[in-house]
Amino acid sequence: MSGLRFRSLSVTAAASAGVTLIAATVASVTVAKAAVAGARPHPLSGTAPVTARDASTRAPAHRPTPKRPPRAVAPPRPEEITVSAQASATGMTGAVPGGGLMPRQTAPYARNTITRDYIAAQSPTTNVLNLVRNTPGVVVATADPTGATDRMSVSMRGMNQNEIGYEFEGMNPSDVLYYSPASSTWADTENIGSITVSPGSPDLMAPTFSAVGGLISATMRSPSPKAGGLADFTFGGNDLEREFIRGETGEIGHSGFRSYASFSDTTATNWRGPGGLNRWHVDFKGERTWGDGNSISPFMSYNDVTENLYTYPTLAQWRQYGDSYNYAPNFTGSNTDYYKFHQYEWRHAHAGVQAHLNLGHGLALAATPYLYDVDGTLNGATALSRTGSYLGSEPAGILQFPPGAGGRAGGRVSNQAAAVSVDHFTESTFGLNTALTWTHHHNALSLGYWYSYVNYTEDPSYSLPGANGQAANLWGRYPVLTQDGRRLLQWNAHVIQQLNALTLQDTYRALDDRLTVSAGLKAVMMTRMATNLIPGATYATGFSDFQPLPRVAISYQATPHDQVYLNGTTAFREAAAVTPSIDMFSVATGRMTSAHSSDIKPEYSIAEEIGFRHYGAFNLTVSLFNYNFTNRQVTSNQLVNGTTITSSLNGGGQTTRGASAEFSLPAWHHVAPYLSGQYLHATIDNDIAAGGDYLPTRGKSAVLTPTFMGSIGLSYDDGSLFGNFSFNYVDSQYTTFMDDQSMPAYKTANVSLGYRLHSVGALKRPQIQLNLINVGDARYLSGAWGLTSNAVATRGIYGHMVAASQPTYITGGKFSGVVSLTTGF
Repeated sequence: MSGLRFRSLSVTAAASAGVTLIAATVASVTVAKAAVAGARPHPLSGTAPVTARDASTRAPAHRPTPKRPPRAVAPPRPEEITVSAQASATGMTGAVPGGGLMPRQTAPYARNTITRDYIAAQSPTTNVLNLVRNTPGVVVATADPTGATDRMSVSMRGMNQNEIGYEFEGMNPSDVLYYSPASSTWADTENIGSITVSPGSPDLMAPTFSAVGGLISATMRSPSPKAGGLADFTFGGNDLEREFIRGETGEIGHSGFRSYASFSDTTATNWRGPGGLNRWHVDFKGERTWGDGNSISPFMSYNDVTENLYTYPTLAQWRQYGDSYNYAPNFTGSNTDYYKFHQYEWRHAHAGVQAHLNLGHGLALAATPYLYDVDGTLNGATALSRTGSYLGSEPAGILQFPPGAGGRAGGRVSNQAAAVSVDHFTESTFGLNTALTWTHHHNALSLGYWYSYVNYTEDPSYSLPGANGQAANLWGRYPVLTQDGRRLLQWNAHVIQQLNALTLQDTYRALDDRLTVSAGLKAVMMTRMATNLIPGATYATGFSDFQPLPRVAISYQATPHDQVYLNGTTAFREAAAVTPSIDMFSVATGRMTSAHSSDIKPEYSIAEEIGFRHYGAFNLTVSLFNYNFTNRQVTSNQLVNGTTITSSLNGGGQTTRGASAEFSLPAWHHVAPYLSGQYLHATIDNDIAAGGDYLPTRGKSAVLTPTFMGSIGLSYDDGSLFGNFSFNYVDSQYTTFMDDQSMPAYKTANVSLGYRLHSVGALKRPQIQLNLINVGDARYLSGAWGLTSNAVATRGIYGHMVAASQPTYITGGKFSGVVSLTTGF
């Protein structure tokens, strides 16, 4: 493993150097040519993300000087925050309201931005999803107190993370079949410039088609024009150790190109149960701006994480065992709950180039080509029969157990063995997102095109452990073979997906730009083809879908301090996972456990929203919203033959209504308060099919939709001493469609304290920071891992008994402390 890691690191370092060289060459060539729109490259969206720049870079926001400058994307207008205060080495300024949680917004839909002021005050081990937990309507369910793991979920306005769109540096960074964001793979926390949350309003220009619940987008900080860097050393509970270093090139010669590269390494033990985590990560970003709003910005990131999994208890197991319900620390020769059998290793790579070209005559072009690649394995375990197993629907014969496998009884190899499930998958994606905008007088017309090609493979096999519990291979290289020499697979899937999306959007401004009216249409054309080489399975399946997605938004700036807006949006999402595309069989019985769907119905939503904003002596935003869903898709997980199976449960129609609000005050004596909250009322509109009947679910509350949730924040920053306090409350949530089981409400609180020193020699503003997570040591369930239709046996409307099945849960992390020593140089 160490050799593999060393080789991976070498390849990554070489790739980073190659990207730097290519980017520098491109920057030099483009000095005399072409013009690129927008000095600060931003994702192709209706608005640019609000970006709190690291003030230490002193990089001005380059905007075209002519009246009504061309923009790469249709309005609402790009929003930026220009910070003039003295920043720390980590980019904190103390200048953003709400401790970095409530900068000014003007978009005609609900929108929140998390800036460096808040990001830098959190633990460096955390990830993008954990950083949005205080924004209105966002619920984050995490299994780890430090946020170092991606075994977590997020929901917005009652819609889970598989219904949310994601955007990172202008690309779609998520798994496009499972819609898994894996946000810790995007970039290290020190390199995140800002995060923007748009609940319920998917951006027409964003490179995503799954944003029924809204959009979470993140940008990396800009490279500094001066050479230097940042070093961070973190220690904490559960043997947490992390090292981070970033080097800044500054401007290279007189090319105008600047860049940075960083590396981090994180290790920790699990806070409950045996095992731990190891993660190493590389980031690179370059940037060049020139002329009248021209820019190019390449980036890449590579992430390798290995982690032993946590268990997902039922409610009864959690009540009985609490935190002690874990995997076993030792291998007895036959136990499938040995912790080394339950882990995952994922290797993610992201790369892209954002280019903005000012073509003159009111024309501007923005283009982001990108690549996404992941090679991963997810391991579980099951008892495997040597003579009674099946390959698809066919008997596998006598499995070829190696000597010593399965233990020995009377000198013979026993018929049963503990086997490790090796769910190996690869996914490669190429994408291109473009937008051409023509601005003329009061009008801005944008034409966008997004293309995505996905190549996905998944072939779960089995590997047998030795007497010491060490599996032959956790990547499928030495699998268990059938009697005739074939690999014993659970399925053998290959999926090709192609997507073409055309967007036309027009925005008109009147009344001295106080009134903005925008309307657009996104037409998504998607084709998904799958093959499965398992005996008894349908070999080839597929479908094509066309979805028109209209949208309209109106905004009126009544006074310099007050804005009202309303919008109507549509969105859709195909069923998640590979499950709907292939047939699956039980290795133990040969029976089909899941059949492919020949009539896949996508989730579709129509939403309306009206909102109000006030900025001044106090800051207040209020949003009222309504959603109507058809074929609501709810994603759930379960273990089958040791392998995690993700499936989509069709929840039928659903109506969701609610209100969200946030409030903050400008800093007073360096103290800045912040409050946010949401009320949600979501009901199922029809009876749901289950167990050969229909359950009487009409009118019941929808799953995972807490009625109330809210947060309180308080920040302090006088330039030397700084701190942050946040409190979160999440109401109880139903975890079955019959509302016969729910997850209890919970409360958590986090505290950060820090002190900055004056610069000493080459050390710029060194600081020490303490983060206390879950300071009340609350013991709670943070989210659901596997949802079910009913937890109590129920008679359907046609008289059949529908058997009970129990939901499983994510256990929230206990109290933990993290200390960070940071300095610029």
